[in-house]
Amino acid sequence: MAVNINTFVYTGGLLPGGFTGIVLLIQEVFQKYLSINIPFSLFYWILNAIPAIICFKYVGKRFTLLSLWMIIASGLFTDFIPGLKVTDDILLCAVFGGIVQGAAISLSLLAGATSGGTDFISIFVSERTGKSAWNYIFAGNCIVLTIFGLIFGWNRALYAIIFQFVTTQIINVIYKRYQKVTLLIITDKVDQVYQVIHDTTNHDATIFTGKGCYKGAERKMIYTVISSDAQGRLIKNIKKEDKTAFINIIQTKTLSGNFYMKKND
Repeated sequence: MAVNINTFVYTGGLLPGGFTGIVLLIQEVFQKYLSINIPFSLFYWILNAIPAIICFKYVGKRFTLLSLWMIIASGLFTDFIPGLKVTDDILLCAVFGGIVQGAAISLSLLAGATSGGTDFISIFVSERTGKSAWNYIFAGNCIVLTIFGLIFGWNRALYAIIFQFVTTQIINVIYKRYQKVTLLIITDKVDQVYQVIHDTTNHDATIFTGKGCYKGAERKMIYTVISSDAQGRLIKNIKKEDKTAFINIIQTKTLSGNFYMKKND
C-alpha cells in the first residue's frame, strides 16, 4: 500500500479516498497555501483513533489491534519507502494504482484486519447489517473527491474517482465475507452432506423431498445459504463425501432472517 501511494498515487496526483485521501488532501492544502510539508503518518494515525476505538468495542479486540499494526506500518512505510518510476500517464496510474490498492486492502481484510479509516467504518456497518458496505463507502469518498476537485481542479478529481472505483471493485471481487450464496444440493447421502455443511460453515440447512422426473425416483435436496468466502471449501468437502452430488449455486442479493456470521475475533 505504501509503495502504491508513492508510485501511482503521488505520480498521478490522485486522491485515493478514505482517510488516506483526507490526509493527502490536508498535505496538499498545507503545501499549496502555507508551503509546509506535513508528515503523512501523524495525521493518518490521528484520524484513525476514533473509528479504531469504536471497532475495538463493537467488532473485536484482535481485529482492531491487527488493524492498528497495519495503520502504523503503512503510515511509516509511506513516509520512508521511495516510490518506483513506472509511468507518468494519469489514467494508467488511476487504473493500476486502484488495482494494487484494492489488492492491498483485500489482503489486509483476509488477514483479519483493515487498512484503517473508512475500512473500519465499512466493517462496523457490515458486521451490524450483514451486508457489504464498500459501495456505500465509495459514495462517501466521492464527496471528499468533490472537495478535492473544487480546490485542485476536476481533472485530477475525476481520475481519482476512477482510482477509487477500481479499488472498490477489486475488494468486492477478492473479499467476499459479506456476500452470500444459496446452495441447492441433490444427493443420496443427505445426512453425511448436511454434517459436512455444518462442520465446514456452522450453517444449518433444510431438506426437501421430491421426485426425479427422469426415473420417477424419490430424491432429497438440501437447501442452505452460506457466505461466499466459504463456497469453494464447502463444495470441495461435499464432493469428497459424495462425488455424484448435484450442486446449484445461486447468488443471494438480499436475505432476511437469522444468518450466522463468524466473528472477527
